[in-house]
Amino acid sequence: MAARKRVAVVGVGTMGSQAAWRLAARGAEVVGFDRFAPGHDRSAAGGETRIFRSAHFEDSRYVPLLRHADGLWEQLQQETDRELRRLTGCLLMGPVEERQMRTVLESIAEHDLDHEVLDAEALAKRFPQYRIEEGDAAVLDRHAGFLRPELTVLSAARRAEELGAEIHRYTPVREIAPSGDGVMISTDAGSERFDAAVVTVGPWVNDLLPDLPWEVDVRRVISAWFVPVGDTWAGEERPAFIRTAPVHCYGLPSPDGVTVKMGLSRQLHRPVADPNSLDRTVQPEELDVFTELLRRHLPGLLPDPVRLSVFMEGYTESSRPLVGPLPGAENAILLAGFSGHGFKLSPAMGDIAADLALDGHTDQPIEFMTTLGRTAA
Repeated sequence: MAARKRVAVVGVGTMGSQAAWRLAARGAEVVGFDRFAPGHDRSAAGGETRIFRSAHFEDSRYVPLLRHADGLWEQLQQETDRELRRLTGCLLMGPVEERQMRTVLESIAEHDLDHEVLDAEALAKRFPQYRIEEGDAAVLDRHAGFLRPELTVLSAARRAEELGAEIHRYTPVREIAPSGDGVMISTDAGSERFDAAVVTVGPWVNDLLPDLPWEVDVRRVISAWFVPVGDTWAGEERPAFIRTAPVHCYGLPSPDGVTVKMGLSRQLHRPVADPNSLDRTVQPEELDVFTELLRRHLPGLLPDPVRLSVFMEGYTESSRPLVGPLPGAENAILLAGFSGHGFKLSPAMGDIAADLALDGHTDQPIEFMTTLGRTAA
């Protein structure tokens, strides 16, 4: 009988908590390290809700991975007895000729996804809280909804611990280095050797891996919560929504129905020079773009936010994540640069990380995001 592999998980957040769960479920000896603790609000997993969707704007090759994630979301909910995801649908809106809308319609057709196309009249009758313009399309992705990020990270990490994983909280990793046919992990308490490591440190990737051959652009992301004027957001159907143009934005009615959360795309976020000193104060002028979006597309929301939150995300130039072995350290598996659309994929990515760490390969279709032979980010 083969000996159990000893695997370090560096960063027990969005991806790391899922990797720890999947590794522990497969019998690995798992040791996690996090500079804070699973479920913290200092990185990309905060904000109460994140969108889950089946259709994909960026690349239809994500759809099989989303299907794999779909089954694992159900499994994690059953194992933890927590509601981590609620399927409420997601409205995808934008100019019909715009590239992202064309891609989402192509992915729906290619993969036969459950959806509904709404014209302006049907949208106004069924979802009066939204306003679209001439030339826009509105597509309802039925197998979509919201995820609870903080609860998910905490639940996946706790499930990993129930399965035997050990997690060192408030223990930042200072260095990752190859060590023979394994990996050496160094913290302030000393160094420890593992058979493999999964590196999922989010916006700290450039700090921990300064020689990484691909650039991960870390950005400061603002979420804002707005209160509806009346009861148009209180109906039986309260889908999440994404608008592609002229300003890319997204939103989710809060689970309690009191507010609507909104967020923006990469181009509207400020770069983060040091993830250890994130400016978490939102200045009034940073809200101007939200005010204009509400005036133009969501007039049923009061323009002044009742809550603001700041966190970080890492982007690659191609928006495709970096998944696979670190150059020069084949037993260190990197998951980084998910460019704002990784949370819904996180159980699948944790499972893929377990494949790579334990078996050296995966049957999941990650060719378009692998680090192997990759030159550009």
